[in-house]
Amino acid sequence: MNDLNVLSETFTKIKDYLASNEDNNIPVVKFNQPSDLSKLIDFSIAQKGVSEHEFLELMDSYLEHSVRTGNKQFLNQLYSGFNFPAFIGEVLTVLANTSMYTYEVAPVASMIETEMIRLMNSYAGYSNGDGIFVSGGSNANLVAMFSARNKIYPNGRFSGYDNNLKLKAFINEHAHYSIETAANVIGIGAKNVVKVKADENGCIIPAELEKAIKDSVANGETPFFVVATCATTLLGAYDPIDEMADICEKYGLWLHADGSFGGSVILSNQHRSLMNGIERTDSFAWNPHKLMNIPLICSVLLMKKKGSLQFNLTDINTDYIFHDIDNIEDLGKKSIQCGRRVDAVKLWFAWKYFGIQGYENRIDNLFEMAILAEEKVNQHPKLELLSPRQSFAICFRYIPAYTTDLNAFNLAVREHLRKSGKSIVNYGYIGDKLTIRLITANGELSKTDINRFFENFLTEALQIEESLKKSHVI
Repeated sequence: MNDLNVLSETFTKIKDYLASNEDNNIPVVKFNQPSDLSKLIDFSIAQKGVSEHEFLELMDSYLEHSVRTGNKQFLNQLYSGFNFPAFIGEVLTVLANTSMYTYEVAPVASMIETEMIRLMNSYAGYSNGDGIFVSGGSNANLVAMFSARNKIYPNGRFSGYDNNLKLKAFINEHAHYSIETAANVIGIGAKNVVKVKADENGCIIPAELEKAIKDSVANGETPFFVVATCATTLLGAYDPIDEMADICEKYGLWLHADGSFGGSVILSNQHRSLMNGIERTDSFAWNPHKLMNIPLICSVLLMKKKGSLQFNLTDINTDYIFHDIDNIEDLGKKSIQCGRRVDAVKLWFAWKYFGIQGYENRIDNLFEMAILAEEKVNQHPKLELLSPRQSFAICFRYIPAYTTDLNAFNLAVREHLRKSGKSIVNYGYIGDKLTIRLITANGELSKTDINRFFENFLTEALQIEESLKKSHVI
């Protein structure tokens, strides 16, 4: 196999693929059931390797049958879109193929990550802060809880968790499941994560939080960790950080901001008020791979107090890696990972390319597209907004002219739309009501893209409604 020839063909395929993402006639996905996909692609590994021609065909097959998350009708997840400079950064990262534990093996990448942490801390108001790139928002939440446990019980780093402490964590009832997973991993147990009642908009109720903390203390337990969710997964709701900080300061608790979804709102002067009080938190999880459109994975945990991450580790006297011969701290000394991908470089390339103002404009555009989508729902007689828009998520459903199971009807519309490949949008439940959840996460979305989605959605809904009418199902 001629590697240079394959490389040349690969770049041609990449160019064609990117161009095709702008073609509205090409579906977001060519949907196949798993059994059918197995017939289209041979997933097994044979004794003998493939030829150059077969290798190139495998590339075509992979791209042809994968979901096009860069297509502007992919509105399904909390991430979407294609970011060219970040893509270039990812390619260079893989080409250089280094790890982030020492300056010795990653000099440029170490300087880049240090600068990215400095810049992101400046947005958070952490004047003497620290941070590390991690393997996802869930991991960032884990390390934050881990850090809070080590602060309240430093000896736990060596002797393990003491059940007599009865540590308790507190979260919005709509918070991400990773908080419970983190409690499981560090030995506290998921049952010791208290889910605090939220209001009708999905925001935690401060009075309920303080009551839950008081009840915990009265029961002989030790509250130690509180999470402010900055954009809940379904509703995109932001918890009131300032009010939560008042409570945490009163009781001496660690306050963590989980901005895995909505943390990038901090880049917008117009909308960053949603995170008022962020400078009063102790840690902040921020995923640039979501609203900043950096390729997966790109996640950061920021810490208000410098040295907090280093304190987590029990043994960094590994002289076969850390030689302390360069005039810079090796980043591996504050990471629970040893081998670690160079995720900062793709973020740096993108930020360099768009600039401070460019990224603010992209975040502002996401809000404009979300507002437009909300207006489209409110203006259509057969669409119902199921919850007021908080940020980037629009939750709605279609109401047919005939009495029917609305949950089943809207799920059918979504599935017809998804499997046709015209648009992909997600769904969830608000109480017992199934809601279509539209996410505006692609920084390059335009009014045309939002209009096209609603045209596609309403066309499918009307067709299903007419079909059911004719068959007398409704």
